[in-house]
Amino acid sequence: MHSFEALFVQNGLRRIAGVDEAGRGPLAGPVVAAAVVFPHDSPFFQEEKIRDSKSLTPKKRQEKYWEILAHGRVGVGVISGKLIDELNILQASLLAMRHAILTLSVTPEAVLIDGIHGVHDLPKQIEQVPIIDGDRKSISIAAASIVAKVTRDKMMEDYDKLYPQYGFSQHKGYATALHRAALAAYGPSPIHRFSFEPVARCHTVP
Repeated sequence: MHSFEALFVQNGLRRIAGVDEAGRGPLAGPVVAAAVVFPHDSPFFQEEKIRDSKSLTPKKRQEKYWEILAHGRVGVGVISGKLIDELNILQASLLAMRHAILTLSVTPEAVLIDGIHGVHDLPKQIEQVPIIDGDRKSISIAAASIVAKVTRDKMMEDYDKLYPQYGFSQHKGYATALHRAALAAYGPSPIHRFSFEPVARCHTVP
């Protein structure tokens, strides 16, 4: 899984960031991106201790989250539903990634990005490598996927306390039957994405 990092290390680079996001598909809440840099000799690379967030149980994901914070440098970017509506979800996701990279406490020499798109307006000296299914091919991207997912899930659990009628703690804003029923009953909340069609159909704001 760490072949991409190994290739850069063999070429003399040491600060390699993995970047991923969580929350592109939900009808509500932010999109959250994370960037993670491990030391080039990190045991995570040798033992392949991390798998992407989608393959982990919530309990295991939380455990890995704390391990990542303890052993890596982490940056996080958060873009609100309102800004998603203004930009579109792709541009909002890339902006969240940019924020995550720029909030790292070290400047990476290269960034491995999950997906097919590069990130706009990064310093030119940072090499960018988009990787399809990167969270299954790169330890650093897999770690970023975990940080982004755990961070966003916690935010949605906090929003559940503000807007308990929607059940955000259960579905995290995704378009489940429960969420759609709540939308039909109560209309959108302030954190819903009004540019998303199921939300746009509901015109009454509580």
